[in-house]
Amino acid sequence: MKIIIAGDGKVGSMLTRQLSAEGYDLTLIDANLKVLESTEERYDIMVVQGNCASMETLEQAGAAEADLLIAVTNADEVNLLCCMTAHGLNPDIHTIARVRNPEYTEQVYKMRGLFALSMMVNPEKLAAVEIERLLKYPGFLKRDTFAKGRVEIVELRVEADHKLCSTALNDLYSIVKCKILVCTVIRNGKAVAPDGNFVLQAGDRIFVTAPTNTLTILLKNLGIITHKVKRVILCGGGRVSYYLAQILLKNGIGVQIVEQNYDRCLQLANLLPQASIIHGDASREFLLDNEGISDCDALVTLTGMDETNIIISLYGSNCKVPQIITKLGRLENNTILDSLPIGSIISPKELCCNHIVRYVRAMENQTGAALTVHTIADGQTEAVEFMVDENTLHCGEPLKKLKLKKNVLIVCITHGARLEIPNGDSSFVRGDTMIVVTGADRVIYQLNDIFED
Repeated sequence: MKIIIAGDGKVGSMLTRQLSAEGYDLTLIDANLKVLESTEERYDIMVVQGNCASMETLEQAGAAEADLLIAVTNADEVNLLCCMTAHGLNPDIHTIARVRNPEYTEQVYKMRGLFALSMMVNPEKLAAVEIERLLKYPGFLKRDTFAKGRVEIVELRVEADHKLCSTALNDLYSIVKCKILVCTVIRNGKAVAPDGNFVLQAGDRIFVTAPTNTLTILLKNLGIITHKVKRVILCGGGRVSYYLAQILLKNGIGVQIVEQNYDRCLQLANLLPQASIIHGDASREFLLDNEGISDCDALVTLTGMDETNIIISLYGSNCKVPQIITKLGRLENNTILDSLPIGSIISPKELCCNHIVRYVRAMENQTGAALTVHTIADGQTEAVEFMVDENTLHCGEPLKKLKLKKNVLIVCITHGARLEIPNGDSSFVRGDTMIVVTGADRVIYQLNDIFED
């Protein structure tokens, strides 16, 4: 499949890395020749320098023969024009545009036919929704949803005084008193596929598959006391803060936004009259102390600088803020970040890429394509949801009789309204959905790809 990526920024670079690794025929467009040359050296791709929205550049990139165009430049207008122009050159091409400006959201949705859009993605809005979900369950570092919201893979950190510390996975049920499955553990920065004899240690990050309605029970039995969030401090007044504040205010949660730019403060005050807008530098301890950081329920650091977000989150941890969420644009130093008490980490570009990759795989496999794709465990593991159809092998056979490929684990099967954390006697039939966890080095395009035979 031939794919054109317009824009070699954070999202474009991440998509290039992931899609090139999966063997797609990629052409990358950007106006910056130095950036393009650097990317070309690392990946087996074609590059075209030029204006992503111009007909000449798109023709040079092969838009007339391409199957998909992904427009992720820094300008919404360029992305939209790029998709329209590509569709003019090739009416059969699929198009995805990143549109971030809140002013365009409704307009683009209503006029998506005119813009020739197959899909629109908004990383900041995706991040806001994800943060709001984390705020509902303060004990979890991350939550990924499957089966239309009925099953989740949640991330927890094992602390030295934690009930799970020094516990073998075979003995887990005696502590949590509910059916769960630990599908991946990160220890010393590396993802491990554990068996029942695996003993958890302090500092481990574990990824647990569980029905959504058991999450409260899980936290309670682990002794993780969670309080309903009533007041949140947002550091940085960008788009993520705006989208997140909208959601929180609708839910009756008090919102304070600290923003350094005075004009942006005035904008936010007009857009969010129920929120408290503070003009100042969120990295100043005096300001945060004055705004009651020690008494807030959650601190979310959303400035445009990763380093600033980390520093503010560390101060929030020092002030014993119950829940901290840190936005990061770069996730290259995961081993270093593991040792820092900065709470949950949110990456808008990663959320955006996951959405786009799922669409790409669905195009590749019109039947049997993944319903949901989530990258977990710092990108070392992938969780994929599939529908069992008439082409699926081994229907009705117990799992203990199946030969799965190495590092592939079936973590959940849904039988209509019933959810099952599977064991060796479990089986699946047509109409069920299955959640499969595998190493990120192995791409599972269709459900039958998990079987050895």
